[in-house]
Amino acid sequence: MPHSAQPQDRVNDFVIKVANVNGTGSASANTLLMKTVFRMGVPVVGKNYFPSNIQGLPTWYEIRVTKDNYMARSGRVDLMVAMNAETYTKDIREVSSGGFLLYDSSWPRATQLKRDDITILGVPLSRMCNETFQGVRARILLKNIMYAGVLAALLDLDVEVMKTLLNESYGSKKSLLDSNVQALEIGYHYAKEHLKQPMPMRVQRLDKTAGHVMIDGNTTAALGCLYAGATVGAWYPITPSTSLMDAFKSFCQKWRVDAQTGEHNYAIIQAEDELAAIGVVIGASWNGARAFTPTSGPGISLMNEFIGLAYYAEVPAVIFDVQRVGPSTGMPTRTQQCDLLLAAYASHGDTRHVLLFPANPEECFELAAKSFDLAERLQTPVFVMLDLDIGMNDWMCADLKWDDHYQPDRGKVMSAEQLEKIDKFWRYYDHDGDGIPYRTVPGVHRKGAYFTRGSGHNQYGGYTEDSTDYQIVVDRLKRKFDTAKKLVPKAVLEGKGDNKIGLVSTGSCDGAVREAIDVLKRRGVQLDYLRVRGFPFGEEVESFLRTHEQIFVVEQNRDAQLKSLLILETAVEKAKLHSVLHYSGLPIPASFVVDGIAAVLQDREPRVVAGSKA
Repeated sequence: MPHSAQPQDRVNDFVIKVANVNGTGSASANTLLMKTVFRMGVPVVGKNYFPSNIQGLPTWYEIRVTKDNYMARSGRVDLMVAMNAETYTKDIREVSSGGFLLYDSSWPRATQLKRDDITILGVPLSRMCNETFQGVRARILLKNIMYAGVLAALLDLDVEVMKTLLNESYGSKKSLLDSNVQALEIGYHYAKEHLKQPMPMRVQRLDKTAGHVMIDGNTTAALGCLYAGATVGAWYPITPSTSLMDAFKSFCQKWRVDAQTGEHNYAIIQAEDELAAIGVVIGASWNGARAFTPTSGPGISLMNEFIGLAYYAEVPAVIFDVQRVGPSTGMPTRTQQCDLLLAAYASHGDTRHVLLFPANPEECFELAAKSFDLAERLQTPVFVMLDLDIGMNDWMCADLKWDDHYQPDRGKVMSAEQLEKIDKFWRYYDHDGDGIPYRTVPGVHRKGAYFTRGSGHNQYGGYTEDSTDYQIVVDRLKRKFDTAKKLVPKAVLEGKGDNKIGLVSTGSCDGAVREAIDVLKRRGVQLDYLRVRGFPFGEEVESFLRTHEQIFVVEQNRDAQLKSLLILETAVEKAKLHSVLHYSGLPIPASFVVDGIAAVLQDREPRVVAGSKA
């Protein structure tokens, strides 16, 4: 029997967390639940917490139903679906008071499931599966679809929408479709007959998802590469970036095949390691192709030597860093923003690199395309700094938009006609005063030939160990970095800009920060928010730092890397900056941001501290 509890009414505003075992096919059932909510017009976001081990370890999937369109992790659990007996103790602790826990009651669990302030619901999922379906693997997989059916009844989900989604996935395989629909209906009818429903937390149809898609950032980044004209991709598989190249390959197989000849107009190369992968990218870019590599922190570490070559020899290259938890191997399937300093100053010697910070899959598409224009215009490596949360989790974002009049910005590339008119081509000479020299593509004209050097060279392209000649080149590279400040995407200001308190952040912190600002506003705390989208920092960042008395820097790493970059690269007074640091490997929730700001403001704003949980 259910335990005594006093659940809260949370229509279109609650969190489901499913605890399962990796390798049991639970992702299909969880995605089915999330997409059903989305198709009912209710904003939703999914967070997948999975182990780096292939099979057998605990995995969790968190679905936030959010009528207010908050895309961050909420920090609470209203309904726990406990499908893994090994994690029952942990899972039951996570349920918020007044919440619910659903478990497989085929076997008694009385000693493990004890909490008087939540409602515990048992459904004999394994028994019903064993009585209905044949084969061990089929029973394991269909048990997950069965709990989705139970939740459909409890949460008032539209079963016809769920069946439509199953048909879209398995319509070409009738027996598989039939068994999934049967499992869904068994769970649904059991809940209708034996459990009180719908729950106080339930889904009611809205119309807030029109013009939106559910998609992950790795997929949209790959699509951005395609639209930008990238034809070469090289990589060494590494979590969590591999799916970016998988997506690019699938897009190329559809859209980069010559209709007349059947020839592939692309090259995708799995290299022997990350150093080789970036080497392929540099070579392809030097030859005039748009080329990129997706990787993560350990890959960036291995690429450092060639990244320095591309910086100094001034060869375009695009690198997608889907950040994960470090150091070393760290936790490969958890999220962080811990590569900022690594990427900003990658390689030995004096180097500075352009970084772009998308906040969601929509911006992954936009900034992926932008990265190729910047790399070619600046003739330098450009890093697109995703993280696992953006790259691999499902987000609701606006339909992707593209300007069909787009023309790639190839930068200062001299044509055969231009080369014919000049006496001598000087590869590293600054004609325009912006630090960017002119370049050529091999084979265009004999006058454009030059030797690409990673060793000391002068502004004309010749080898040198002369101190003055060397300094002329590296000083110009610094001047080029100053030019980049005007070309990278500008930071986005939220607020009037005249508050005394400011907040600076990047990337996937955005959802938590926006929600935290709403919470703080209701408590009487007003602040301005500057979301940095590019590095080097532009004048708008300098102005924001200059005009605010107190500035909170919210980021997902231990060592305050964004704050360090601000101190190193701007004129900000260090004492103004206060860090709010989240580095557990889980996506940052709004409550953490609220509490972090409250802890600093408590002397000036004591009302913030009381009830500081979002």
